Amino acid sequence: MIRGFFRLIGLLLLAGGFFFMVYDGARWVADQTLRFTRFGQFWNDINQASQSAFRAWIEAKAPWLWTSVIRLVLDQPVFAVLGLLGILLMILFRPRKPLIGYTRD
Repeated sequence: MIRGFFRLIGLLLLAGGFFFMVYDGARWVADQTLRFTRFGQFWNDINQASQSAFRAWIEAKAPWLWTSVIRLVLDQPVFAVLGLLGILLMILFRPRKPLIGYTRD
């Protein structure tokens, strides 16, 4: 049951990534300039207080992590981050292969 829940979350993240890819593509067609929505900008638009609280928490625990890893992720396009997380969840929680035959314990 938990595996199915995480696969559903992965599928929703994958759909969100596809939505943002279409959104950025439509903006490219309309403006004739290629601009991607950054993940950090998207997070700010959703809830700015949570991003600053997360930054303070990370900088208190491991300041190097913010500058090297998390800031890199926040600068990536939303469709890439959501799509990658969705694919990762779909692969990690895929159904088990059925057993062929039986084994004796």
